[in-house]
Amino acid sequence: MFERQLPFGESCAGWPAQRNLDIVQDLPYGSAMPAAESVAETERSLERLFRLTVNRAIYHRQTAAIGVEVTRAGYAILRTLADAGELPMGQLARRCSMDPAAANRQVRVLEDAELVERGTDPDDARLAVARLTAKGRRTHDRIVALRVEQMTDVLDNWSEHDCTELVRLIDRLVTDLRLTPIRTDSFTTKEHP
Repeated sequence: MFERQLPFGESCAGWPAQRNLDIVQDLPYGSAMPAAESVAETERSLERLFRLTVNRAIYHRQTAAIGVEVTRAGYAILRTLADAGELPMGQLARRCSMDPAAANRQVRVLEDAELVERGTDPDDARLAVARLTAKGRRTHDRIVALRVEQMTDVLDNWSEHDCTELVRLIDRLVTDLRLTPIRTDSFTTKEHP
């Protein structure tokens, strides 16, 4: 693999220099780092996607279709518990990328709706664990079925290669977003109102 070295301390598109070296090593020969305009356009596209995912009209249609109100954060809890089974509250919060207090609030809401229940860890009674109820499993499965049906319609004209590439790139983006800290050192308090 061809390796290009950036001058020590130099960064591209606002990323730390060491991170740039790692990325550059992964680029095929002749590839260039993305231009600032390309990165800005990517950010704009992601913002449009994120706005769409929190669209209230879509949320209300989903609620009407499944018959139960489940917030995005609540769905993250349901999905995580469906995938992992019973989890201690701290692990549940980490897997959902939530603050422990926020995860606790979401679990409380889901408990009130009889979708999740809490218990104690059989190996350590000091640990509270959360698990799906039967109603929670059915609700999760209905949400997944609704979303899979919607994505099937959306991706109907996409090739198998494009769908596979989409999954690969989204997974890569999520990993990189989790691993790359937000740089606050390039902003000063003078720049903020």
